[in-house]
Amino acid sequence: MCSSKSKNMNQEAISQINGRPVLQPKSNQVPTVDRRNSLKKSPPKSLIHPIASKIASPRPKSLKSPPLSPNSKPIRKLACYEKPKPAAKPVKLSERTDGGCRQVKSTVTVQKQPGSIAAARREEAAMKQEERKKKISHYGRVKSVQSNEKNLNVEREKKKRCSFITTSSDPIYVAYHDEEWGVPVHDDNLLFELLVLTGAQVGSDWTSVLKRRNTFREAFSGFEPELVAEFNEKKIQSIVNDYGIGLSQVLAIVDNSKQILKVKRDFGSFNIYIWGFMKHKPVTTKYTSCQKIPVKTSKSETISKDMVRRGFRFVGPTVIHSLMQAAGLTNDHLITCPRHLECMVKAAL
Repeated sequence: MCSSKSKNMNQEAISQINGRPVLQPKSNQVPTVDRRNSLKKSPPKSLIHPIASKIASPRPKSLKSPPLSPNSKPIRKLACYEKPKPAAKPVKLSERTDGGCRQVKSTVTVQKQPGSIAAARREEAAMKQEERKKKISHYGRVKSVQSNEKNLNVEREKKKRCSFITTSSDPIYVAYHDEEWGVPVHDDNLLFELLVLTGAQVGSDWTSVLKRRNTFREAFSGFEPELVAEFNEKKIQSIVNDYGIGLSQVLAIVDNSKQILKVKRDFGSFNIYIWGFMKHKPVTTKYTSCQKIPVKTSKSETISKDMVRRGFRFVGPTVIHSLMQAAGLTNDHLITCPRHLECMVKAAL
């Protein structure tokens, strides 16, 4: 017994000298007054939330803890607050029976492995990047194709004929537009022919007249005014019967041939007479639409009046304006038509 007491005394002496708590038998541990008061005032640690404890007693600036009394137990430091992990979301699975009338719902908790969300996000980002590359390459190809088509359309617009020439236009009419219409004419026989054809297309159309062009040439001896002026009544009637040309039209052509001969005696040629109204220079217009091209002009009215005064027939302002277009006295090709520039070059020669 004495030895045990001496041991306890030695332990107390050691604890007092070192200034730190030493393990002692539980029977000898008697709480001090301060320790009892602290236990009464402070509630159990298990009932205090970590955040509430931090708010109630803020952490001191000094990291060193105060020295403990010899008889007090070592106090365990509160662990740092850890963010609670989100609970796994329950996934509802619905199943139908064979009859389709009953639904059975069951909840299955899917626990995701650590790092699976980040891996899924990386995979999703990679897929989006691939789709973006495909879109960029696709749009690039479409853009290049569209730019090529745009260039082709611009070239086609540059080569586009006058708007009255369409895809359904007769080839003979297209050829006349591409080769003759608007080209300056200075031959008396060809001017006479164009005068006849423009008069014949009144009440008809150019395509029908062009298809009968060879018929007119054969019926009127190649449009030589000297030969046509000699036609008698028998010849005129045979033309009406053989070629199906109206009598009034045949008589008008014969009378016009006689007036051309008079013009030749007065002016030297029919060419000089006609081109004299234009001062021997064609007029180049700059129309962008066929709707803006007039059917007659002040110049055609002047020429028509003078020809009517001289005894010509079927030479109204509209017919004369059509003659001026066909013979190149005026270049009425649209500025978008390639023939516009070609006719200008030929007129300058």
